[in-house]
Amino acid sequence: MDRVNQPSRHLIRNMMTGSIRIFFAEVLIIPVGFITAVFLARQLGPVNFGLFALALRLITWIEWTSLGVFYSATVKFVSEEDDWRAVGTTVVRLYLIVGGGIAALLWIMSSPLARAFNEPEMAIYVKLFAVDIPIFSLFSVHSSILVGRGFFKERAWTGSSYWIARLILIVLFVEMGLSVSGAIMGVIGASMVGLMMSRFFVRPPVFSGAAFPVRRLLSFSAPVFMSSLSLRMLRLDVIALKVLGATAAQVGFYSAGQSLSIHTSLLSGSLSPPLLSTLSRLIKQGDESKAKDIGRTAMRLVIWLLPFAAMTAGAATEIVVLIFGKEFMSAGPILAFLIFGAVGFIGVTMARAIILAIGKPGWTFLVTGPVLPIAFIGYLILIPWMGEVGAAMVTSCATCLVMLASFLAVYKLWGILPPAKTLVKSVFCSGLALTMAVFWPVSGLVVVLKLVVIVVTIFIAFLLLGDFTAGEVALIRTLVRKRAWSEEDEIEA
Repeated sequence: MDRVNQPSRHLIRNMMTGSIRIFFAEVLIIPVGFITAVFLARQLGPVNFGLFALALRLITWIEWTSLGVFYSATVKFVSEEDDWRAVGTTVVRLYLIVGGGIAALLWIMSSPLARAFNEPEMAIYVKLFAVDIPIFSLFSVHSSILVGRGFFKERAWTGSSYWIARLILIVLFVEMGLSVSGAIMGVIGASMVGLMMSRFFVRPPVFSGAAFPVRRLLSFSAPVFMSSLSLRMLRLDVIALKVLGATAAQVGFYSAGQSLSIHTSLLSGSLSPPLLSTLSRLIKQGDESKAKDIGRTAMRLVIWLLPFAAMTAGAATEIVVLIFGKEFMSAGPILAFLIFGAVGFIGVTMARAIILAIGKPGWTFLVTGPVLPIAFIGYLILIPWMGEVGAAMVTSCATCLVMLASFLAVYKLWGILPPAKTLVKSVFCSGLALTMAVFWPVSGLVVVLKLVVIVVTIFIAFLLLGDFTAGEVALIRTLVRKRAWSEEDEIEA
């Protein structure tokens, strides 16, 4: 019995330690993102910051949508197949073709896009940003291979390198007087650093070696891509806001609020890929019971995040003023709505990792596709009426609706849901956090103290309510024990 369970226990520990490592690497997006956003907002002003944010959102959306074609499939097949190099070779070749083609198309469409946005300067920004697409695509493909192979520590190093390089290069080029173009060059340079670091750790053959059957990748990836496309369409809220008549300054306010909420999604980037890799390995080993336990805990994690979102919503204006200054006060209500959408996005990615691990990729599109037309109708109605706040409301509500549908899909396929008592306790803690945030007005650096006090209160409330199971406490203790980081465990990983 021990021989059967030992590989499972090792996979679980490897997933948790790997997730923690990737989380602390990706958590750099918080200070880096804050510093970068504050630096650019103050250096460029609302108008130029809005133009940069608009161009960045367009390119980021294209990059992550195109990556959605094979990213999850790469993690799954690399974790399951004996010959991972064949999978890597096929995916790298595909992304060279896809990334290069998209970059060329975007270069051609730069002028029409600038006219659509009614911002002539956007043409040169779009052309410059197009260079980043094939570079970032290859960087991300190599990262997915690292995750599939269980090399979570190496994946953490590449993520850290990317975010640190991004901050340094953006500040350097903007201080050189290159303005928006300099900020874009900093993003491109960071992608190059990330790619070089990834190639240092893993080198799938590009022009030689056996190739994995493209048909298998396409059959698995097609519904996943449609799901990613539908979900990513909700990330075009900034584009919809501008097209429907918002000024560049309004886009800047929206982007400021969004920059403070979107960092929450780093949890999805640090947890969902290791979750997919680990669940796939456990299911392949026949340990479905343990896989279900992990999946249920991942869904509970999303419920635990609700009080922290409520806290952020209650103190949204204070947070925005502290970070960006009173000039960006209008971003407060935007952040108050978008923070819940960020939590919803984490829930979607957790549920999707479970659905993909059990081999049901078609269900990912089934739960996301129907929400897209609802969101578009919402944008058309609420943006002209309520402006940027209306866009935030639609984005958050639509994302949370997808999360709910995704959780129900997991229940239909696998029979697991987060316990109802966890939801009740989380709602209670959310009400407590929101009340403290709203009825304790502060300003300046005291906002930080206020948030720390509320966070501690949330943790104490959860402990007193007894929502953490004995198994979860034991797992946390296992993770911090010295032997969990021993050389033997590293070699086995």
